[in-house]
Amino acid sequence: MSDLFHARVPMDFVRQVFEVMAGTPQHTYQLLTKRAHRALLLADKIDWPANVWMGTSVENIDTMHRIDDLRRIPAALRFLSCEPLLGPLPGLDLVGIDWVIVGGESGPNHRLLNPSWVREVRDTCQQAGVPFFFKQWGGRTPKSGGRALDERTWDEIPATVVAAAR
Repeated sequence: MSDLFHARVPMDFVRQVFEVMAGTPQHTYQLLTKRAHRALLLADKIDWPANVWMGTSVENIDTMHRIDDLRRIPAALRFLSCEPLLGPLPGLDLVGIDWVIVGGESGPNHRLLNPSWVREVRDTCQQAGVPFFFKQWGGRTPKSGGRALDERTWDEIPATVVAAAR
């Protein structure tokens, strides 16, 4: 995995990637970046096909500014990847956001995921009508903590996926 919007990725390469994605409309591409600001700066230089979903990582309150940049990118679908969620996201504004994914950290030095942080994001999603996907609690291995939140598995996906499957 790499970040297409890293500063060292040349614009010509970014355009080539978008041309390939536009030429394969039978596939859905999910682009995830920590560099939402660079993606926004390049956005008007790119033709955004309908099969490209754009997301940004939001781990804690210090990274919430990325959401404002993401919101301004003309992608068909915009999503947040709050993984690993390392702190609460107070005042999370989901206007212009179509999907939220939350998960804990995994690995030998993983940091614990506070259930109240996850519930706060889930509740915000429910109030805003935004699909919520809870990927994992995290732990030594990704699956070691399970996926249930309040005795339920949260596998919500954007309506465009459901409509396409019909």
